[in-house]
Amino acid sequence: MTKTKAASLTNTEPANPTNTEASVTNVEPNTDNPAKSDATARIAKLRELINDYRYHYHVLDESIMSEAAADSLKHELSELEKQFPELITPDSPTQRVAGKALDKFEKVTHKDRMISLADVFSADEIRDWVTSNEKLVGPIQEYFTDIKMDGLACALHYQDGLLEKAVTRGDGLVGEDVTMNVRTIENVPLRLVPKTSKTPKTPKTSKTSNPPETSEAPEASDILKGHVEVRGEIVIFKKDFDALNAKQEKAGEKPFANPRNLAAGSIRQLDPKIAASRKLRFMAYDLVQPNLPKHSEAYAKLRELGFRTSGEDHIYKTIEEVEKEIARLADYRQTLPFNTDGMVIKINDRAVYQKLGIVGKTPRGAVAFKFPAEESTTKVRDIVISIGRTGAATPVAILDPVVVAGSTVRHASLHNADEIARLDVRIGDTVIIYKAGDIIPQVKEVLLPLRPENTEPFDYEAALHLQYPELEFERPEGEVVYRVKGENSDLILKRAIEYYASKPALSIDGLGEKNVAALIDSGLVKALPDLYRLTAPKVARLERFAELSAQNLVRSIQDSKTPPFHKFITALGIRHVGAQTAATLARAFSNIDELATAAAEDLQKLPDIGKIVTESILAYFADEDNLKMLAELKDLGIKPVAENTRELPLSGKSYIITGTLESMGREAAEDQLRTLGATVTSSVTKTTTALIAGSKPGKGKTDKAAKLGIPTIDEAALLELLTASVE
Repeated sequence: MTKTKAASLTNTEPANPTNTEASVTNVEPNTDNPAKSDATARIAKLRELINDYRYHYHVLDESIMSEAAADSLKHELSELEKQFPELITPDSPTQRVAGKALDKFEKVTHKDRMISLADVFSADEIRDWVTSNEKLVGPIQEYFTDIKMDGLACALHYQDGLLEKAVTRGDGLVGEDVTMNVRTIENVPLRLVPKTSKTPKTPKTSKTSNPPETSEAPEASDILKGHVEVRGEIVIFKKDFDALNAKQEKAGEKPFANPRNLAAGSIRQLDPKIAASRKLRFMAYDLVQPNLPKHSEAYAKLRELGFRTSGEDHIYKTIEEVEKEIARLADYRQTLPFNTDGMVIKINDRAVYQKLGIVGKTPRGAVAFKFPAEESTTKVRDIVISIGRTGAATPVAILDPVVVAGSTVRHASLHNADEIARLDVRIGDTVIIYKAGDIIPQVKEVLLPLRPENTEPFDYEAALHLQYPELEFERPEGEVVYRVKGENSDLILKRAIEYYASKPALSIDGLGEKNVAALIDSGLVKALPDLYRLTAPKVARLERFAELSAQNLVRSIQDSKTPPFHKFITALGIRHVGAQTAATLARAFSNIDELATAAAEDLQKLPDIGKIVTESILAYFADEDNLKMLAELKDLGIKPVAENTRELPLSGKSYIITGTLESMGREAAEDQLRTLGATVTSSVTKTTTALIAGSKPGKGKTDKAAKLGIPTIDEAALLELLTASVE
């Protein structure tokens, strides 16, 4: 992409003076209507940039931005013109005509680990993969390729031809038994019945397609006795996804985000009727048992057994042929009925493949080439800084929500101060967003012609001081990251776990300061999720523990796996989010995923949540380390319990407690009030329902309550209130 062309359009002559479509019809701004005036200026700039893109692309056969980014700009222009139809002009680019519910899922250990593939993003990385493998096993004779489907990985187990069990990937070692749901998928054979011993592959339209092949492996009927394991992806086709969303919208329901999430969510529903109501499909990609000599033979056998594959599998002799197939699929994949984000490349000979073994969690004998990420444009509304678990300060761009690669993006990491300076990204800029590896949102480029007037370069150190006035930061020599001064990762981790286990949070017995220090200093706990991996024998080896105390600690930690949702939010230690704010958030959002994807305007609508708290919440959920930690906790079985907030007896009421309570601690009383729907504050206001006074109450609070006419109740009245509300 030629970036300089897009950045040089302001205050210049049109790129092609003879091309009338490259010029912009002037529209006089309406000073009586500021919104219309702003739209007029924005429309003029958008038309100029879109027309310049059109000229370079269609006339000069060169591109100044991706087609996806240009489409995003056209969409913005179209929306503005819908809002102000009187601003539409003939030369505008928009005017061109060209069963039974389960209680839970049982865990199942995979006999053969369900591995993930290492990703590669370029031809050079593919060549490096080939070179490193040939050093170990000599020249590679054949490569096997297939499209990489974007769905939920699942293993089907058959015994003597009958479907016995369906298991999700899970962490690769242990998955969940989802047999009841998978049985509802129409194209999953419940019994393996050989179709024919010479079933051809699905015909292809590509010129590079192989001729139909037949398997030289044993007849399909010969392998129906005993155990057969088939692996594949559970997907929803694009047309079916669109139809489901149309149905959702017609019913006034929120549309689903993307096909992959819907497929995964459908399979993980405890009620199989939900999975049955959605057009899920199983696309087979491997025959694990029996282990045939070649991957291509396994695919042929899958089709003989009645499974549907992608129809995009090939055998190639050279890596050059593989690269040609990647180039073909780059465009052709858009015509496929399912979503895909890459192509799988394997060494076809399974003996060689298995000889190469596994490094970490990935096999040496296969890689996944990831196609270039989809792109879109949006505006930067703010830049906030997140402090991670190591004390590193990471800047995050808060964006107008935009769909990229099938999911809504609301924020993107800016990595560090140097990256902000390199991009010269500013608040108010229009930027091109893409997903690195189709996963992590990144800012690719600032569209300078659309930059508002009077913007200022982002002052990183000033922003740190403004957002964290009580902290000092330093940038160690040779590093690009600012860090909290005087802190290290172990100290920060200790404080985080102490707070996670404290009474206002999850109240985990035995996880006080000294025990936390012992666990971290010993190396047993290197991150918060490691708490849930502790075993009594390992803990008992530490100096501070005996067998009984170790058992009690592990039991207490395991008992914390289903905390009330507001307690879990508190435990995360999000800056400026205390117990009351956590309770407010728990009432507004039903689970952590909803909270993590909340927009700034959704948060600021809530009581007592202003700009500072909103920025802190957005920064927390934009931090990649935090998101990985939350995903890990979820995989370990931590499932916060959402409160039923619709008809809570004290909903809408507000209390403040002063003095000492005899029957319980103040924190316990506040927790009970919040559980019943009340708001608990630290100061008396006009909206306070009542002041609860224990022994030795604060005179300032009782006086203010009397002045405002707020009733004061004693501890006995509090207990009566709590008892009556529960009943």
